[in-house]
Parts: sequence; C-alpha cells; structure tokens
Amino acid sequence: MPFRKYLRPERLPTYWCPGCGDGLVVKTLAGVFHDLAMNAGNTVLVSGIGCAARAAGYFSLESVHGLHGRAVPIAEGIKTVRPDLHVVIFSGDGDLLGIGGNHLVHASRRNTDLTVVLIDNQIYGMTGGQKSPTTALGVKTLTSPEGNTDRPVDCQALVKAHGSFYARATTFHLPLLAKALRAALEHRGFAVVDVRSQCPVNFGRRLGYKNAYEMLMYFKKAYRPAAGKVAMLAPDEIGITR
Repeated sequence: MPFRKYLRPERLPTYWCPGCGDGLVVKTLAGVFHDLAMNAGNTVLVSGIGCAARAAGYFSLESVHGLHGRAVPIAEGIKTVRPDLHVVIFSGDGDLLGIGGNHLVHASRRNTDLTVVLIDNQIYGMTGGQKSPTTALGVKTLTSPEGNTDRPVDCQALVKAHGSFYARATTFHLPLLAKALRAALEHRGFAVVDVRSQCPVNFGRRLGYKNAYEMLMYFKKAYRPAAGKVAMLAPDEIGITR
C-alpha cells in the first residue's frame, strides 16, 4: 500500500490505546501525502504534546515533537527560514486550542502558510481524561464529574474570523477527511482541518460507550455532510468552507 512508505515500521505498533482514532487520521494523511508526491525533502511535520502529538514520530519525514502548546510557533519558525517547505502541524485540541490557543489565533491572523491537522477528541486523553477546551456542555469528565459548565471553544469561529481555510471531518467519514486534507495542503495560507476523533478509553467509556465502534456510529449519525462548500458549517455539519 502506498501510504506505508510514509511511516516508520520499526516504531509500530503505535502506543495509542485500542480503538483510538489517531491511527485512522495518520493513515489517511499518509495516503494524501502520497497523492500529492510529498516527501522527506519537501515536508516537515510538527507537533506539540499529547496523544495526537505522538504521530509526528511515526512518519518517515523530518519532524519536530515540540513543547506543550508550542507547535504553531515552532512551525512558523521553520516556515520563515524555509518558505519552500510544506510545514504540517499534527496535534490535539488541548495542545492547539487550550495551551496553544493564542498561537493558533495569531497564526491565523497572519495567514501563515501552514497546514494544521487538529485531532479533536474533546478530552485530555493522555493525562487521564480531564475536560478539554472542546468538551461539550454537560459532559462528565474526570475534572467535571457533575457535567462541564464551560462553553467549548469554537475553532471554526476563531479561524474563519480571519478568513483562513477551515474544514471539519470525522474519523468515520474518511473519504471526506482525505478530501479536506488534500484541499488544506494545496491551500496557500493558514489552513485548519478539524477532525472529530474518538477516545474510547479515557472518554468514551465514561459516557457509556462500550467500544470505539459505538463512538464511530455516533459520528455517523451526529454529523451530516454540508451541501457543497459553505461559508460556515453548522455544528452538526462536516465539509470544507469556502
């Protein structure tokens, strides 16, 4: 399979929990890299800290596993010095929207030519299941046992406020995810692909899901493809905004 050449087989299997959605996104992104003829000579992968951020080490590309919340400024530094490179950020909602949220906003404002793959599982999975910036209202987590009372961050609103590229997909809708990733990588300017992903161990089971399959079936029912390119996606829509 062509995507395999973009991965480091000696580092497999991954450290992710069984059923984690991160592997699905990695495989899909590797396939898009192949389709666009991206390689170790023209592409750099950057991540912060967290479950999703570990993905950088599984790709056979130049990569930087940075500090928590600092993936965006590291990527901006690389792009400034080497504007000829494709610089791709792969990290999670806690890293990019919580601890690193300020960096994401200003990179969007500057329209830095970066592609951000944001894995949004609505939880800090690696540290035990604390609520994250995208945890929905009322959801019970390790740090919100009575239900989350904080409104979740609206990533789309933050990115689109500055006119940057935004797309949303899920780990169930993989053909759409591949299309969104390709469009983002071909876009010249700041681009975010917001991927709703499952964390069956430190999130799903607390919500009553028996396994990852049930969480994927939830994505299938909860999200509907938008009718073509739209200016803004509704909360239950997936697609590419214009």
